[in-house]
Amino acid sequence: MTSSATQGIKTVLHPVSDLATAKTIYAALLGVEPQTDSPYYVGFEAEGQHIGLVPGGGPQGMTGPVAYWHVPDIEAKLAELTAAGATVKEPANEVGGGRLVATVTDADGNVLGLIQDR
Repeated sequence: MTSSATQGIKTVLHPVSDLATAKTIYAALLGVEPQTDSPYYVGFEAEGQHIGLVPGGGPQGMTGPVAYWHVPDIEAKLAELTAAGATVKEPANEVGGGRLVATVTDADGNVLGLIQDR
């Protein structure tokens, strides 16, 4: 297999149409208040997982939940995935705090997210 294994799925982002209602529902589901609460992103930390709410699918145009695999080297993993037949949807870009994110689609059009924390 390849040399850059993942660290598992630790982040799932959900596009939402009504941020206030979604925030209330996810707080009830997770049993915690959000750690990040802004008009463009609400994030919860629960049991080692990060659950994010993205109004209107955000600039990446999400239409459904996206699971993000945490990886030690996002560029290496992108190269491995594209060599295996995946297509880059969103190239690696920094979203703040040294965090890099990217998305690819598999052969069936499923979106796979990648995150690297520096």
